[in-house]
Amino acid sequence: MSKLIIDANRSNFSINFKELFAYRDLFFILAYRDLRVRYAQTFLGVLWAVIQPLFTLIIFTIVFGKAIGVSKDIPDNIPYTLYAACGMSAWTYFAFVMNQAGNSIIGAQGMIQKIYFPRLIIPLSKAIVGFVDFGVSFLFILVLMLWHGVIPSGNILFLPFYIFMTILTALAVGIWLSALTIRYRDFQQIVPFMVQFGLYATPIAYPTTLFNEDYRWLFYLNPMTGVVEGFRWSLLGTDPPNPYSWISFGLTVGLFISALYYFRRVERVMADIV
Repeated sequence: MSKLIIDANRSNFSINFKELFAYRDLFFILAYRDLRVRYAQTFLGVLWAVIQPLFTLIIFTIVFGKAIGVSKDIPDNIPYTLYAACGMSAWTYFAFVMNQAGNSIIGAQGMIQKIYFPRLIIPLSKAIVGFVDFGVSFLFILVLMLWHGVIPSGNILFLPFYIFMTILTALAVGIWLSALTIRYRDFQQIVPFMVQFGLYATPIAYPTTLFNEDYRWLFYLNPMTGVVEGFRWSLLGTDPPNPYSWISFGLTVGLFISALYYFRRVERVMADIV
């Protein structure tokens, strides 16, 4: 039997990756449990991963594509539905992980109060669950590409990088929210608003080129802006990501590091205040 030593004097920022690896079975069990619960007793099952973004895509096509005429500004004559679907795929994964990870600690309070394990496993497991929806939505994009006769560009080699940045961004925000929600339960009400606001603040239904270049950099204060543009570039061969994308990526790294630091601080008293 291995000996477990809990050091109260350990640095707030230190992350014991060896300990996280030792609890990998619990990590996968939590992810598997969430998958089963999510799709248990549902008639359509994983098809909901397509239905929900599909209706949003229809609204975007009617409002932005037809009524406002954004489709005229889409580069390289790419069909508007395909253009918006690529953005929706990345955003849907981000929104799911952010929402689920943000409320994950509150939902596991019974387990947290009874046994010890690295609490970081709980929000991290949500990234695995979100991959099911992401995979289904990605297949939907491939179907649209076949339908419109669009061939993936050679930039697809960079797609794994943007998938990684999507995961990192979702976990950065999700870990922050999971720690903040413990102390301030108001964040349970704020998260749905953040998802709705972020959907329109992120250039999913429109390109950033619609806006004056002097103010365009403001969009890249949203970490998901660089990711969404990178998704389109790697899949559809649109214009290369704006150099401002590095602002988004830098913010993502900063958010992730600070999220780990704050989570470690709260973890010490988590069982007492959850």
